[in-house]
Amino acid sequence: MADEGDVLTNLESNPDAGAGGNGADNQPVAGLISQYIKDLSVENPKAPESFQWTEQPELDVQINIASREINEEVFEIELKIGAAAKTSQGTAYIVELAYCGLLGLRNMPEEHAHMFMYAEAPRILFPFARRIMADATRDAGFAPLLLDPIDFQALYAQQLERKMAEEATAMGGEAAPGDNG
Repeated sequence: MADEGDVLTNLESNPDAGAGGNGADNQPVAGLISQYIKDLSVENPKAPESFQWTEQPELDVQINIASREINEEVFEIELKIGAAAKTSQGTAYIVELAYCGLLGLRNMPEEHAHMFMYAEAPRILFPFARRIMADATRDAGFAPLLLDPIDFQALYAQQLERKMAEEATAMGGEAAPGDNG
């Protein structure tokens, strides 16, 4: 028999702690279901000559986040990372990765779901994608490309602020011609 202060007793005696009276699951839930490499391309176009180059290459790294709805509760989050190392002698390497995660979302308000898909999910996926990029460049015969950690929460907040500022400017710009007529 459970004591009065027991965890099981507390859970059973609090019907408002999650499920409705009919046992419905109505609490917000988000979680990573699976993660995988969707596409990986490694080009080493000037090998073996590029291994003799002494000039420090210029790195161009691009990162993009996309999402796609699989069904009502499952979304594919795609973290795309492209890196190219170039010198005056040519391109040393090009690595392109599409690293994905299947994200389960249920009972979550749209604004929270959007934030989770574009800030939290990339934060979870990035360390794995970072390792794949390092391994790919190392396996191509170069020093591993160690990408710096990224603060996806701060980037999301910046994008949100920029979007709100653009919308405010657009609304202000549209209202002005109407007021002059």
